[in-house]
Amino acid sequence: MAVRSLFATLVDVGRLAGAGSQLLNRRLLLEARQLRVDDAAGRSWSRAHYPSGYTSYCSVNRLHEISPTFAELARRLQPAVRRFAAALQLDLKGRRLQMTDCWVNVMGSGAVHGLHLHPAATISGTYYLLVPPGSAGLKLEDPRLDRFMAAPPRAARGRSESWVTVPARTGSVVLFESWLRHEVPMQRVRGERISVSFNYGWF
Repeated sequence: MAVRSLFATLVDVGRLAGAGSQLLNRRLLLEARQLRVDDAAGRSWSRAHYPSGYTSYCSVNRLHEISPTFAELARRLQPAVRRFAAALQLDLKGRRLQMTDCWVNVMGSGAVHGLHLHPAATISGTYYLLVPPGSAGLKLEDPRLDRFMAAPPRAARGRSESWVTVPARTGSVVLFESWLRHEVPMQRVRGERISVSFNYGWF
C-alpha cells in the first residue's frame, strides 16, 4: 500500500517582475492614498462595513482601466498569472486570463478582513504596497475543512495544517485560485497595511 497526496492546492508567492518595480510601487502607493481622499463613496462604505480600514472594492474596483499606473501593474502581473495558470494546468480553451477587478485596501490598526472567497473569478491575488513590520499575513483555509467532521486535531505541521498564513511583505505578490477561502486577521501594529487586490477571469 502507498500513501498518496491528492487534490493539492497551489499558491504562488513572488515579487513583481521587471526593472523599475520600486518606482512603480511608489507611484501606486501615492495613487492609493490619493484615492482614499477622493473616494467619498468608498470611505462611506468602509465606515459601515470595514472599521479602521478603507477599501475601494465597492466603489472604484477597475483601477487598471482608469489609471495608467494600475494598468502598468496589470501588465507586470500578467507573466506571473500566465505561469500560475500553467502550473494549475488550466485549459482556457484558447482564451486568455484577463484582469476583471482591481482595487485598493488600507488596513489601519484594528482592521479585520473577514473570511471570504471571490465568486465569478478564476485567479485572485494581492500585491503589497506597504507592510509595517508585524502586520497580519494572508490566512488561507484548507478547502476540506468543513468536511473534516469528527476528525481529531492534526499533530503535524505544514501540509496537515488547517490554516496556512502567507506573510505579507512590501513588494510581494500572492496568487491563488479564487475559490480558496481566505482572510486577514486583525492588524495589531501601528501604521497602515496597504495592498492592491485583483481578480482574473477567462469568460
